[in-house]
Amino acid sequence: MAKKTEQENGETIKIQYYRSSIGYSKKQKEIVRNLGITKLNQTVTRPDNAAMRGIVAKVPHLLRIVD
Repeated sequence: MAKKTEQENGETIKIQYYRSSIGYSKKQKEIVRNLGITKLNQTVTRPDNAAMRGIVAKVPHLLRIVD
């Protein structure tokens, strides 16, 4: 029997964009934009997996995981 992935389990995390990316590098701005975030204080829901947590870990001064 195959092991279920995080997406099949329905586990998700909420990621909040809580600080402006003005003054930070283009790469960090692209990370925020590629998550689908367009406005400050916006919260998006994404699958809870190592890749998503790694993306948030790249810019912890701009993004946070909300409970």
